Amino acid sequence: MIWRCSRFEFDTKMPIVMGILNVTPDSFSDGGTHADHDEAVAHALCMVEEGAQIVDVGGESTRSGAEPVSVEEEKARTIDVVRALAERGLCVSIDTRHAEVARAAVEAGASIVNDVSGFRDPAMVDVARSCDAGLVVVHMQGEPGTMQENPTYDDVVVEVRDYLVGQAALLEQAGVARDRICLDPGPGFGKTPKQTLELVRNLHELVRTGYPVMAALSRKSYIGYAYHIDDPAERDRASAAEALMACELGASVVRTHNVAATVQALKDLRPFVLLGLGCNVALVAGEGEEQEAKKAQLNHAIGQLCALPDSQIVDISSFYESEPAYYVDQEPFVNAVVLMRCGVPPKELLGYLHAIENSLGRVREIENGPRTCDVDILDYQMYVCASEELTLPHPRVCERDFVVKPLLELLPGHVLADGMPVDCVPESQRVGKAVRL
Repeated sequence: MIWRCSRFEFDTKMPIVMGILNVTPDSFSDGGTHADHDEAVAHALCMVEEGAQIVDVGGESTRSGAEPVSVEEEKARTIDVVRALAERGLCVSIDTRHAEVARAAVEAGASIVNDVSGFRDPAMVDVARSCDAGLVVVHMQGEPGTMQENPTYDDVVVEVRDYLVGQAALLEQAGVARDRICLDPGPGFGKTPKQTLELVRNLHELVRTGYPVMAALSRKSYIGYAYHIDDPAERDRASAAEALMACELGASVVRTHNVAATVQALKDLRPFVLLGLGCNVALVAGEGEEQEAKKAQLNHAIGQLCALPDSQIVDISSFYESEPAYYVDQEPFVNAVVLMRCGVPPKELLGYLHAIENSLGRVREIENGPRTCDVDILDYQMYVCASEELTLPHPRVCERDFVVKPLLELLPGHVLADGMPVDCVPESQRVGKAVRL
């Protein structure tokens, strides 16, 4: 997936680091530190040296209870800095909720508009439509001055996700290309620490939308709550750990105060692996209970995947029932796809998967024939190989409807490690037609 931001394009398969440059006197953790123009530019260049690919310039504090800043004051703080950085060839983001500031910043060379108010203002939508900048759509309940006054949700994950998808749809209806849009769930913006913690531990739900997802977690109050760190400036190590966790869940962009610490933490990011599971032989089932028994066997296999070394399940698709493919004289299958982060090399992983299959009574007598459990490696990030033992990506991924549908449920628009889009084969031409259960 490519995030297009004016003349810059970012491949979201690997984390994109956005350094925070607050040119304000009152931001919650670094107010006044970089308010001078020359100091601001110098700090931005330092962050780029440390690994930042984007510099996010903000001229209005959005901390809880912050006083509003006039548009003219915000422009005075930010535009010259934006221009100076853009002239140096940097990808600059303007962090603002005011259309006049956003427009002036884009004219000065900004390549991204980061709107904490989520493009609720029609004037901001007009700015988005009139330029080719990347757009960060942020969720915030209320306004900065009031957002922490009893924020309430029935289901914070579902409500934030649905709001962001709705705002993205409004932008697309206004003529904005989908590949310019990034979603930010807005940690701490109109959310209690507990609500924010629930949200960031379920970022994979936003990844399922198919848009790049930003993790703007740095020094947030939920980190103070979770790690018992009162001083925001002392939260950088914990913030870096949270950034790594968010990227393992699928976040594409990390917004951070401490670029060096974050880049160091992200070196531990494990590759993602997609596994396909299938079953059409129920070991124990009564009359009419075969489907549930097949699901139970796949769940058993998923339970064993949880015990793999240096691995973590990120997401699991729905179950899909499919007609047999290739060898058709057999019972229908139940299928699923599992998304994992895994530090186990592919061939070693294959050995573990064969052990799981064997533990569930897998018999390999007929090619593509009946099986109690089948676990295939479909795709292993950045790994392409072809041998008798293992071929990656799996050579039949794109032709199998019972793989394509659950895989795209988890990762819409996914492109395999060899550059092949998963949906390259039309549904009408795929084998093993699948229906979600």
